[in-house]
Amino acid sequence: MGQGSLSLALSVGIITFLLGVIWGEPFVEILRRLRMGKQIQVELSEQHQKKVGTPTTGGIMIVIPVVVVVIALNIAQVVQTGNGASTFLPVIVLVGFSILGFIDDLEGIRRTRGPIGTGISARAKFNAQLILAGFAAGTISLFNGGFSFANELYIPLIGVTIGLHPIIFIPIAMFIIVGTSNAINLTDGLDGLAGIITASAFASYGVIAYLQGQIFLVQLCFIIVGACFAFLWYNAHPAQLFMGDTGSLALGATLGTVAVMTGQWLLLPIIAIVPVAETISVILQVASARYSRKYLGEDRRIFRQAPLHNHFDLGGWSETQIVQRFWLVGILAGMVGVAFALL
Repeated sequence: MGQGSLSLALSVGIITFLLGVIWGEPFVEILRRLRMGKQIQVELSEQHQKKVGTPTTGGIMIVIPVVVVVIALNIAQVVQTGNGASTFLPVIVLVGFSILGFIDDLEGIRRTRGPIGTGISARAKFNAQLILAGFAAGTISLFNGGFSFANELYIPLIGVTIGLHPIIFIPIAMFIIVGTSNAINLTDGLDGLAGIITASAFASYGVIAYLQGQIFLVQLCFIIVGACFAFLWYNAHPAQLFMGDTGSLALGATLGTVAVMTGQWLLLPIIAIVPVAETISVILQVASARYSRKYLGEDRRIFRQAPLHNHFDLGGWSETQIVQRFWLVGILAGMVGVAFALL
């Protein structure tokens, strides 16, 4: 794949950013008038309580430009040559998880009983994620002619590719997609955090896809980067807009799908090290609380509060410090991931 293809991918990313910024202001105003305000859990810090009422479901601002630009860019190519159809799978995943997240966000806004800010039940959300992830994983595995790394495990550093039976590959791919979706969702808690971490991860996988010659996947990755940057224009501290589950679930699932499609999914825990750390912090927090109550007779926890960014928030770091430092870690991790892909 030549430099012209990379130039096109970067160009459409810029176009997506401009489109997002242009329609972002009226979009935020529409959400305000519809009273799509975020509810905040009472146990969070006073700084978080000031954000009550900030419009949520801002993931729509990311999803719509991505869908429009991808279709406009690739539909003619698909009709004329049949190439590029695989690009639409992660777009379908993006839309499907976004709809699920939107329903969850709406339920959280309208809820009058139960914990403030909670949406649909965890079981219902997880089951829906499994169905969507199963569709994506099954499509990649069973229609492997259109996917370069279907049913394969590529081991970085040593450069060995191991073939996997669909019975093994599909559950692994589902775990990656659902796990990444929830990891990004846990990361979405501070102004600009999830958007900038996700954009960095997609940029890294865009470079990896470029090295593999997957032109359509490169375009998709940088289109999403552009859309995330446009969202960050309005989500930068102090945020005018939150992405909500509408954006976080969708972006995480799409990132997991892209990782599977590049065959470099073993690098995902490195490239997405911040969301992975956020997820691990929640697991450790729950485990430590249960263990201490059962065996020590008192409630002891490893972190002040989970996910991890709340631990630092309650520890005195400012919101801007947390976001910028996590972003630095995310960029460095992405660089390490790309370096491993080159070896």
